[in-house]
Amino acid sequence: MNQASPGALAGIRVVDLSRILGGPYCGQILGDHGADVLKIEPPQGDDTRTWGPPFKDGVASYYFGLNRNKRVMRLDLAAEPDREVLLALLAEADVLVENFKTGTLEKWGLGYDVLSARFPRLVHCRVSGFGADGPLGGLPGYDAAIQAMSGIMSINGEADRDPLRVGLPVVDMVTGLNAVIGVLLALQERARSGRGQFVEAALYDSGLSLLHPHAANWFMNGKTPQRTGNAHPNIYPYDTVATATDPIFLAVGNDRQFRILCEHLRLPALADDERYATAGARSVNRVALKAELEATLSAFEGKALADELVAAGVPCAPVLSVADALQHPHTRHRGMVVEMEGGYKGLGAPVKLSRTPATYRHAPLTEGEAFLDSGAAASAGNA
Repeated sequence: MNQASPGALAGIRVVDLSRILGGPYCGQILGDHGADVLKIEPPQGDDTRTWGPPFKDGVASYYFGLNRNKRVMRLDLAAEPDREVLLALLAEADVLVENFKTGTLEKWGLGYDVLSARFPRLVHCRVSGFGADGPLGGLPGYDAAIQAMSGIMSINGEADRDPLRVGLPVVDMVTGLNAVIGVLLALQERARSGRGQFVEAALYDSGLSLLHPHAANWFMNGKTPQRTGNAHPNIYPYDTVATATDPIFLAVGNDRQFRILCEHLRLPALADDERYATAGARSVNRVALKAELEATLSAFEGKALADELVAAGVPCAPVLSVADALQHPHTRHRGMVVEMEGGYKGLGAPVKLSRTPATYRHAPLTEGEAFLDSGAAASAGNA
């Protein structure tokens, strides 16, 4: 367990009212970097406690993956006494993270207008589906539905097959990251103005923000982007290719890398062939190029070749399973697997700070009722 540093956000207090993924992921990142995060769950708990198997002591792995470095308490915010408890916590908090449907907090007298008047330094972050207004304003949003609506599914999958959902909740996770960015921006601005503000990260916006380079292509040429399987729409070879054993992924981004690839495969003439000599030509003639490469690669063992090509300066990689990736020596070297007392294992923080690195202090399900070290709040309260 890493406890060597107080963390970049030490002294920041966060009330996390969010459930499911985007908001909890935001709260976990803030907690990893030192914030004191108090997660408030409804009496029945966060829905993701039931999203299994697998389970440990009746709680699903899904919940464990998003709720580290938080202490947890339960409140029924539909009840006046529990709302008073929340208000007492917000009086000491710097940040509120929530993902209630638009109108819910307002119904309880806890909307931004009320909270900002009472706690002017509070940064209020809402993770929502579509935002509060507009044609879809106030509607609930879900990762897969946003993948469908934002165009992500339309460009994911094989060209001759149906649109395909990305195999992880990419929209929810990016929305959580955007929420973190918004919170940090608001805290930075508060240091100048002394005032908090409302921060919103919407799944719909986040889904659209992921459309590079497909959106850029459409803005320029007006052609509706199509599915290209594992291949990049703009550059080639940037694709999985077959070998004598397992496939590898080539990620050749420029002419120099392509020439190195051809020399390593003993195909120097390929680099001078006008069909393949430039990035644009390779992209246009990708079908023929893939056939020529795979004819040669059929004599190579995949993983060994990938190691050789990387060492020579050609970006590529073997296609690993999740299990293989999590057990890779470099994964452990980078601190990307976290182990804590009680048998907890999780993914580590991907952002590395030299003086104030992430720390892992509270395993999921740690109970709490108030902020820690309440007499030394860095923010001096919000009232």
